[in-house]
Amino acid sequence: MAREVAGRDTFAKLLFDQAALRGDASAIREKRRGIWGNITFRMLSDEAAHLSLALAERGIARGERVAVIGDNRPRLFGAIAATHALGGVAVPLYPDSSAEEVAGQLRAARVSAVFAEDQEQVDKVLDILPNCPGVRLVVYDDDRGMRHYVHPGLADHGHLIDEGQALAAKAPDAYRQAVAAGQGSDEAFVFFTSGASGAPKGVVFTHAALIGRTRAAVQAQGLTASDTTLAFFPPGWLCQTMFSYMSSMVAGLCICCPESLETLIDDMREIAPTSLLTTPRMLDAIFSRISTRMEETGGINLVLYRRALALAQRVGRQRMEGYAPGAVNRFGMAAYGALIYAPLRDILGMSRLRSACSTGDTLDPAMQGFFQTLGIDLRQVYGATETAFFVAMQRHGDEGRGTVGKPLDDIAVRISDRGEIEVRSDGLMAGYLDDPSAMAAVRSADGWLRTGDAGILEPDGNLRLVDRMDAIGRLADGTVFAPRMLESRIRFSPHIRDAVVVGDGRDGICALVDIDTLAVGRWADDHAIAYMGHADLASQDEVYGLVADWIAEVNAGLARDPATAALQIRRFALVPEELGTENGFLTPTGKVRRHAVTERFAALIEGLYAGQSEVMLETAAVEEGHHGPVALKIREASVVGVPGSRRAA
Repeated sequence: MAREVAGRDTFAKLLFDQAALRGDASAIREKRRGIWGNITFRMLSDEAAHLSLALAERGIARGERVAVIGDNRPRLFGAIAATHALGGVAVPLYPDSSAEEVAGQLRAARVSAVFAEDQEQVDKVLDILPNCPGVRLVVYDDDRGMRHYVHPGLADHGHLIDEGQALAAKAPDAYRQAVAAGQGSDEAFVFFTSGASGAPKGVVFTHAALIGRTRAAVQAQGLTASDTTLAFFPPGWLCQTMFSYMSSMVAGLCICCPESLETLIDDMREIAPTSLLTTPRMLDAIFSRISTRMEETGGINLVLYRRALALAQRVGRQRMEGYAPGAVNRFGMAAYGALIYAPLRDILGMSRLRSACSTGDTLDPAMQGFFQTLGIDLRQVYGATETAFFVAMQRHGDEGRGTVGKPLDDIAVRISDRGEIEVRSDGLMAGYLDDPSAMAAVRSADGWLRTGDAGILEPDGNLRLVDRMDAIGRLADGTVFAPRMLESRIRFSPHIRDAVVVGDGRDGICALVDIDTLAVGRWADDHAIAYMGHADLASQDEVYGLVADWIAEVNAGLARDPATAALQIRRFALVPEELGTENGFLTPTGKVRRHAVTERFAALIEGLYAGQSEVMLETAAVEEGHHGPVALKIREASVVGVPGSRRAA
């Protein structure tokens, strides 16, 4: 690591020293209008200095909270740096949050100023401003569509920097003095939890806690100042901010901001990052895109790809079961490595990837095995917002075993009598926003934090994540099941975007399946199946047959293990609307809000267990052109070991 500034105890001091030690090195690269721009550490430090002086001049004082809302952009990182230089607390928010959610979070955090990325975010903030009396200043970056906006509390980011530059000329030591006044025990960030199991909570962290966890994360991945990371997920997610901004401050690595979701793969191919934070959902999407493209290619390439994929899955299962691949399989892996795996890595922009970490949900071993076979060092990381992530991480040899790896050296982990994972470290949250009772409910007197996750600590020290404590179900016969494990297996199909399994208190497992509209749509086109939109596509008998074939494979895999044989999917239905953040079914980080899904499709779930072949459901809000109740089909799945079980048609 290039002269890590380990003695510095705030992020502002870290940036100050990075600018002094390696000022001309790239801190941030951003692609806009097809061109990559470059921000050096010296430029970022200068922007933080000028912006912090302008904020102070406008009445934002040490200790006040400043929100940033938008995607990863250099100026939003600059706003975070300026907030810390001022001695303030940064509050990153999710850009796709509703106005009501943003208003509640601004009030809860008692925010004084907001940095908004563009017109969309500014409009959202201005609309709720009457309900957020504490907000005195709104700063915007992208001025497209805003030239005629007039509001007493509205300011242009560039103009603020100009104001700060003039102030710096009058008081050249003001920035240095403000930075020096900060301490590691000061509040640094407030992050809001994803809200998968309830209302989002504001979580407060000090500089010392987050710098310590970031150092542990950087060391575990072996990152240095020569590394490049991709910042794709919103900065409102603590894990993304740790992998990008915080890691840049600690290790000096370069953050790359892609232009958009649509250009993500192309942008990755151009920058070829060496470090990547991902989630199972993002990996599912990449796998689906690969499979769809190969299906379109056809010919010998498709034949080779299918054989390479089958070999990868076979080797992955062997490794998961503790067996080393035989000579024939090793030869096949080497051959396909040259013909298939290496070109795929290049197409995906992963040719230089040294560290790829998946977190946010359970990573299916088969999916991990697929990317490992491509030659990508994909490892699972476990943590929670309250623990500042990086509680446990897979080491070499742990991949494919279904665990999340061993706890890091500076973390203590234990399993409570209830089977809940408990954590103790110096990097835990300082508390919840103005809610001492909530903090007392999750933290013991001797410092152990209850995570809300069920897990198993194996004899070799590996941690096995089961599911959320409140998500674990029990069949009517007493069989315990974890929905997350089953859902990750179902999602491995390139044609399935998501799945929610149910069965608590019932006599078997049933599934609600959300198809991937793009992948299934292409499949339907190839098979001359006419459809109009997602709801119509999800109602086609042929699509039910496609999904049934995959669930039959999932059930066959479950049947091979006596511990999971009873958890085979008995019946399933395709939901008529996509599960997304805009309709409240997913959190901003892509986790399923299980309660929202089961409440919306309660009638469909009852029909699954009542033996019905279809259920009438109101779909007026699902898709344009569909009004009033429609019939949703229910089909049985092929269950191994159950005589007379029927396969969906």
